[in-house]
Amino acid sequence: MLLTTPMNHDHTQRPGGVGARAGQGAPQTGLSLNRTVLALLRTALGLPSAAMRSSGLGRLAGGWSEAEYKRFEQAVEPFGEIDPAMWR
Repeated sequence: MLLTTPMNHDHTQRPGGVGARAGQGAPQTGLSLNRTVLALLRTALGLPSAAMRSSGLGRLAGGWSEAEYKRFEQAVEPFGEIDPAMWR
């Protein structure tokens, strides 16, 4: 079906004030209206939030155990130290 008349995208004109109410939450969360509505739908449907969705990188690259993570952190710790003599 081809629409030949422009659609009204003013979210405040939606039935029951749904668009206006969803639009009120958008500035508080820093999300766009579209992302706010998607987040509300995910919550209502019991789906994981977008932040919890995996990109698959962990599955592809693998992960570290807690012991491996601690060894890595200890190994790179010296790189966080600043040598004042180098900055004179």
